[in-house]
Amino acid sequence: MQPSSRLAIALSSILALGVLPTQADSTVPAYGGMAKKLVQLDNGMIVQGSDVDTPDGYTSGFRLTAGFTPQHLPRLDLGAEFSYRESDDVPVSLADGQQLLDTTSLGGSLVAGVRFGPLGLYAKSGLAEWQGNPIGDDEQLQEGGGTTRVQGFGARLQLRHLVSRLEFEEIEDPTMNHLNLMTASVHFPF
Repeated sequence: MQPSSRLAIALSSILALGVLPTQADSTVPAYGGMAKKLVQLDNGMIVQGSDVDTPDGYTSGFRLTAGFTPQHLPRLDLGAEFSYRESDDVPVSLADGQQLLDTTSLGGSLVAGVRFGPLGLYAKSGLAEWQGNPIGDDEQLQEGGGTTRVQGFGARLQLRHLVSRLEFEEIEDPTMNHLNLMTASVHFPF
């Protein structure tokens, strides 16, 4: 287990201490909370979305998540996530050496979560297709691209109106390491 995985599990365990089960909003999915609610359909499906922007300035894009809670399993949440990310001037290491790429990735993941009162734990797994265009006029620069696996897990904690979320997402292709993210957020919806 990697150190970042141990950190996320430890933080999720710490956040769960001292939480009262009556404080959670039972309508928000385990993986929800940070994205904006776009629409709730008559059949109970919730569609959420949010912009993606990394602190290093390389990447922007968006995520769209849709999910539902089966009627007979009220603590279980099932969903799907679609993401589009565009990165500029990403330094990558290839067999021939280092170069800069502008990359575009399109991914989809299945998401499953479980809620324990105000604490929600979730995991996701899917695929991402990416394409990289080299920066510069040198004929030896190579385009890159391919399909790679996406996986992640996270925790969401809601105490009254305060929502905190911790998520780790990994893309397995070494060229796309800049898209591996560990995010934490605390927000107060009003």
